[in-house]
Amino acid sequence: MSETTTLGRVRCLLPEVLGFAVAGALAYATDLLVFASLRISQHWPPVEAKIVSAAAACLVAYLGNRFGPYRNRSRHRGARTVALFCALQLAAALVQVACLLTSHYLLGYTSARADLWAGGVIGMTFATALRFWGTRSLVFQRSP
Repeated sequence: MSETTTLGRVRCLLPEVLGFAVAGALAYATDLLVFASLRISQHWPPVEAKIVSAAAACLVAYLGNRFGPYRNRSRHRGARTVALFCALQLAAALVQVACLLTSHYLLGYTSARADLWAGGVIGMTFATALRFWGTRSLVFQRSP
């Protein structure tokens, strides 16, 4: 592949990546703030706090992507798009919860700070890669 073609693909992908990043940043902030509030201020158990924070972040991410970078891209409409998005978010949330469970219960890092790192930073990094791939290739596909 020529250098010009690669540069053209990167330029074409840039608005999508930036829009996904903005929606993701808003969802991440929602996830982290809700989790920290429930875990630290309200003293919720870590897994329950992560489930609630992930659900709130899912709503923010869907709206951000649906009305942001993928507003004209989905072949699927309505309930099918929402169902695909929710399934993808559930898979990504399970990645985050698995990181939190591993850190908190298997490795014994039980402080609130360790829980924030395991679920909110490490888990989120892996989950974000899964979300980007799934959002662009499964949920909001290009029309043929």
